[in-house]
Amino acid sequence: MSVTTIPTTSGVPDTSDHVASTTPKVMVTGDIIFNTIGDVLVYAMLSECYTANDATASTIQYSVTNNTTTTSQTISAASASLANAAKGVSTLTQLGALTNAPAISNASGVGAFPWGAIRVAGNSSIKTVIGVGSTTGTWKHYVRWEPLENGAYITAAF
Repeated sequence: MSVTTIPTTSGVPDTSDHVASTTPKVMVTGDIIFNTIGDVLVYAMLSECYTANDATASTIQYSVTNNTTTTSQTISAASASLANAAKGVSTLTQLGALTNAPAISNASGVGAFPWGAIRVAGNSSIKTVIGVGSTTGTWKHYVRWEPLENGAYITAAF
């Protein structure tokens, strides 16, 4: 697994924009997409289809694993089917209630963003939970966050 580098000043990540994103890849259940350093408040998560999916009726859900205690918890419900998702389709996740499923926006590059927030403890990993089977298309993931303590940030896992 490679780690996306964040520009640094004196060895400290520049996280002034409080956004992290991955590179596009096929989604597989259990993929770590983001890692937290310190406690953060996650406001928004979005996944965008970069190359089209086939007819596999996969779904996406997100979970967090605390790497210190090894406890895991889902942070969203599962989306509707991602079958035949075209390039540009995105899933928008309203955080704050575990019953909220990522909403699929079929308008390429457009979608109203539902807001909510969750606290994620430091030394945790945000992962994908893919129902049915891995996607065939590639997906890029985005997260918007705020630190809850000095030095806290999120990095992309790939």
